[in-house]
Amino acid sequence: MEEVKEQVISLPRLGEPAPAFEAVTTHGVLKLEDFKGSWLVLFSHPADFTPVCTTEFIAFAEIHPELQKRGVELLGLSVDSVSSHIAWVRNVEEKTGIKIPFPIIADLSKEVSLAYGMIHPGQSKTETVRCVFIIDDKQIIRTILYYPLTTGRNMQEILRIIDALQTTDANAVATPANWKPGDMVVVPPPNTQEMAEERVKQGYECVDWYLCKKKL
Repeated sequence: MEEVKEQVISLPRLGEPAPAFEAVTTHGVLKLEDFKGSWLVLFSHPADFTPVCTTEFIAFAEIHPELQKRGVELLGLSVDSVSSHIAWVRNVEEKTGIKIPFPIIADLSKEVSLAYGMIHPGQSKTETVRCVFIIDDKQIIRTILYYPLTTGRNMQEILRIIDALQTTDANAVATPANWKPGDMVVVPPPNTQEMAEERVKQGYECVDWYLCKKKL
């Protein structure tokens, strides 16, 4: 009797290079390396012509200008065909007046979906769940978000995460809970006792030596 092998689903990890791909999209064939030098939000949706996904695509289109201001490109994906994607995008514009300006991968082979761990059999064996991958300009995965099929994504949180990542990269700091642009940032904790004693003299707002904030 032939042994049936269970399909192994890979899950990318933070801090590692994003899996390379070459895929058919609504804007032609694109590779991951085409986005090198820019940040990228790669997101998957379960299916075209579905209600929650339609609200999300409208919302992604609405934040697209804000993403571009931050040097961030946007790339959608589902396992639907490119013809389905094109028909859906045209329908969204016809019914709502919203133009979808970013490309959508038609991942019929599921090659990209499996490489990025977008198919979760506990949710659906055939559709991708709602994933968001924030990939930096060096093509390193910086954030991974997974949402169930029934829950639409929060666009302001995606923008906030990008702002936080770009702020911490530029200033060698961290961001506290509920941080938003303009708020105080967290200063890296001291590595020696001497640095800890000096910390309170440096003009930071400190709860104690290990938790200090400053304005940028």
